[in-house]
Amino acid sequence: MHSFTAKIEIIGVNPFVFVPPDILQAIFTQAGKTKGHIPIKGAINLKEYKQTLVRYQGEWRLYINTTMLKDSPKRIGETVRLTIQFDPESREIKPPADFIQALNKNTAAQAVFDQLPPSRQTEIIRYIAKLKTEEARASNIQRAIRFLLGKERFIGRDKP
Repeated sequence: MHSFTAKIEIIGVNPFVFVPPDILQAIFTQAGKTKGHIPIKGAINLKEYKQTLVRYQGEWRLYINTTMLKDSPKRIGETVRLTIQFDPESREIKPPADFIQALNKNTAAQAVFDQLPPSRQTEIIRYIAKLKTEEARASNIQRAIRFLLGKERFIGRDKP
């Protein structure tokens, strides 16, 4: 676990901090890569978080969302205490069995789903997997199938 302090900055509407280069290098070594998204965990002002380091406009940034730090967009310029380390734990979200069954029953929807970028597939799976009741999941699985068939909006999108 690495510790540091950093000033919250903003790019667009997104608060973030820069991770010191020596800590960043240690995380790259632990992750075994220097490209793509790198899963991390740690604490900000003693509150635990899980996040992803991303490179944007040539710089690696640790974005600070409101679940990590209350009112983070209003705290630009504040110095925060952080701990950080590579998080090897899988973040894969398994599709619910009833969603897989629905796709298996509708080959046209399955074909569209298979052609979606992995990020869009994950977005759909995450949405369905987080629903609390069987009724909500069943209803939204049908909406997802209609969306994949181009017949309905789903998760704020018009087309798959």
